[in-house]
Amino acid sequence: MVSVIIPVYNEKNHIDDVVEKIIFILRNNFTEYEIIIVDDGSVDGGVVNLRNDNRIKLITHKYKRGYGAAIKTGIENARWEFIVIIDGDGTYPAEDIPKLVESLKDNDMVVGARTGQVVKIPLFRRPVKWVLKKLANYLVEFKIPDLNSGFRVFKKSIAMKSFYILPNGFSFTTTITLIMHSERYNVKYIPINYFQRKGKSKISPIRDTLTFFQLIIRTILYFNPLKIFLPISLILFLASLLCLFYRLFIARALFTTAVSLFIAAIQILAIGMLADMINKKVR
Repeated sequence: MVSVIIPVYNEKNHIDDVVEKIIFILRNNFTEYEIIIVDDGSVDGGVVNLRNDNRIKLITHKYKRGYGAAIKTGIENARWEFIVIIDGDGTYPAEDIPKLVESLKDNDMVVGARTGQVVKIPLFRRPVKWVLKKLANYLVEFKIPDLNSGFRVFKKSIAMKSFYILPNGFSFTTTITLIMHSERYNVKYIPINYFQRKGKSKISPIRDTLTFFQLIIRTILYFNPLKIFLPISLILFLASLLCLFYRLFIARALFTTAVSLFIAAIQILAIGMLADMINKKVR
């Protein structure tokens, strides 16, 4: 029994084909299923043909609220515990839905990792994605194959616990990945193909990249603040030692700087330890 959620925003030219393909796959693999399409304030009339289709549940936002908001609306209206999210632009292989759902029986989330034989990620995005992934790997202490894949299966009950921290924008998938690893849930990654997008991407390279960085740091601050504060404190402490070494053996300068850096290192370490204590106490 699965609930498939498809967030849609201006996907007029291909949403019908994507829905038909998903219906065919679900009909041949599941006894109970539902398809929830959340139209996030589209202005191209792309969901007009779906309004009278009794095979799906169509929910419309009156205005654009964001990719994550659309998924959260779908989760709130889902009947079943197993939630599938997949984009409506034809980039993800819908035929892999049964494989991901099957793996969820022994896990809390299964992610379609875009590491298959065909991966059409634009070249200009790859360096940024690499940096984001390396940062996330360090913070959660796990090698994540795909940080923000939009094709995944998870349990509704777990996602609902984190609604207050899950964002409304494109960083929804990044955040839920970090939460799952930080909370030590069982997460499995299955290699999938990723096809050329049909139509224009909705992601803003600069704005959304900065948002991703912000969300990664904020999420880890919430779950494990020492992962952020401890390295900063260590860097300041080492810098103070270098300044002190310069003062003692090279020139009579930088003593005040060394003292200031040392005090800052102690203060940041104290703040980090206090944040960690409060985090554990509250949680």
